[in-house]
Amino acid sequence: MKRPQGFDRQASPAPSRRREPAAAPTPPATGQATPPSTPQSSERGTPQASTGRRMPRMPRIRKPAGSREPSAAAAERAARRQLRRAEAARKRYERDEVRRFTRRTRRRRAILATAGGAGAVLLIAVVIAVFSPALALRNIQIEGATRVSADEVRAAIDDQLGTPLALIDLGRVQDELGAFPVIRSFVTEAVPPDTLVVRITERDPIGTINSGAAFDLVDPAGVVIATSDTRVDGVPVIDVGGHAADSAAFESVVEVLLAVPTELRGRIDAVTARSKDDVTLVLDGVGQSVSWGSADGSAQKARVLAELILQTDPALAGEFDVSAPTIAVFRPA
Repeated sequence: MKRPQGFDRQASPAPSRRREPAAAPTPPATGQATPPSTPQSSERGTPQASTGRRMPRMPRIRKPAGSREPSAAAAERAARRQLRRAEAARKRYERDEVRRFTRRTRRRRAILATAGGAGAVLLIAVVIAVFSPALALRNIQIEGATRVSADEVRAAIDDQLGTPLALIDLGRVQDELGAFPVIRSFVTEAVPPDTLVVRITERDPIGTINSGAAFDLVDPAGVVIATSDTRVDGVPVIDVGGHAADSAAFESVVEVLLAVPTELRGRIDAVTARSKDDVTLVLDGVGQSVSWGSADGSAQKARVLAELILQTDPALAGEFDVSAPTIAVFRPA
């Protein structure tokens, strides 16, 4: 039987070439790395293979990606990117600063405009209040005048009529009202649109002093409130033996009169004092008197006197002695 063409050539074993056994490798010295074996070639360009096995491939050593040296172009591109980022950050910062400064400026301008407007309105109101004829004085109202005539007080300051309330000369008003001895103090109040209220506090009389030809009504400070030819009813006559109103005797009399209760003070007809330690009260009626002594302890003496009067027959004349309040007595006449 005829074989196919070329069968014998494929089936026949290839002639083996005789190769020399490879020399045993020399063991490396201690501490030294074993160099890779280099295949020996029996022919030019043909590597010598070991018997029945393929030579292992040497692994390819790759450098880490970060170990590559950047090129000049890459470094320039990176520098430009950083420059662009810095420029953008600077522009954002400047934009924010401009916006913040502009907002603060607008707020400051708004505050200044508001304050200026309020000041202008206030100035206009002041000008109107000062110079407007609508707020001129037309009415003068007097309060608290009992011993002094309200018409006389009003007539003393009526020259201020027609003056704007804000321009009233209060110093001149004080000078005019100071001419009234009975007026101790006063308070003025401007009531828009055209009224001035004057509240007067009058002096309270404590007694009368017989000056010979007339009777002077005086207050606790010795100020003469009024002068008349006759004695004023309801106030005692004070006799301090010719001493002045600022003497120690007069001060003792005033202190005693102020310590006496109001209902009892109305019964005192006269008070005499030759010194500050010799005060005597004369009661109206049947002829009763009070030996007071000095003004020391006047409050206690006034209480003891009130008790003695309650325990004594009002129709019995005599003298109440409270100069020593702990042993106060009544001596019938």
